[in-house]
Amino acid sequence: MRIALDSAQAAADRGETPVGAVIVDPQTGEVIATGANGPIGAHDPTAHAEIVAIREAAKKLGNYRLTGLTLVVTLEPCAMCAGAISHARIGRVVFGAEDPKGGAVVHGPKFFAQPTCHWRPEVTGGVLAEEAGELLRSFFRARRKGSP
Repeated sequence: MRIALDSAQAAADRGETPVGAVIVDPQTGEVIATGANGPIGAHDPTAHAEIVAIREAAKKLGNYRLTGLTLVVTLEPCAMCAGAISHARIGRVVFGAEDPKGGAVVHGPKFFAQPTCHWRPEVTGGVLAEEAGELLRSFFRARRKGSP
């Protein structure tokens, strides 16, 4: 989660919503890929931290299936990212802060609980949640102060 938090901070430093992700091989502890939110800079609405990390991992491994790997992300994944996680067959998702407005794992559509979801990772939430949440809150607080 510390690596994901560092990626989230890097996103914030670029003016992007501070969400970071890392994909790890739990067998070896190797970091396969990292990702940071980047839709603004990439001009790509799909450039969420999870998607960036999934793309990098798939390319690095030469396989679109990431079975057995763990995705660690600072914020509860949205529906788009949950779909990508399922399609990639990621084995475990660990997230920091819950997202009552946009989350789709424990909130909203509860994507992995739907009967149409073909692959369900193990999910652990709340890891360093306060730190991840504070990074988001302080980012948006600073943006509100800076706007007219």
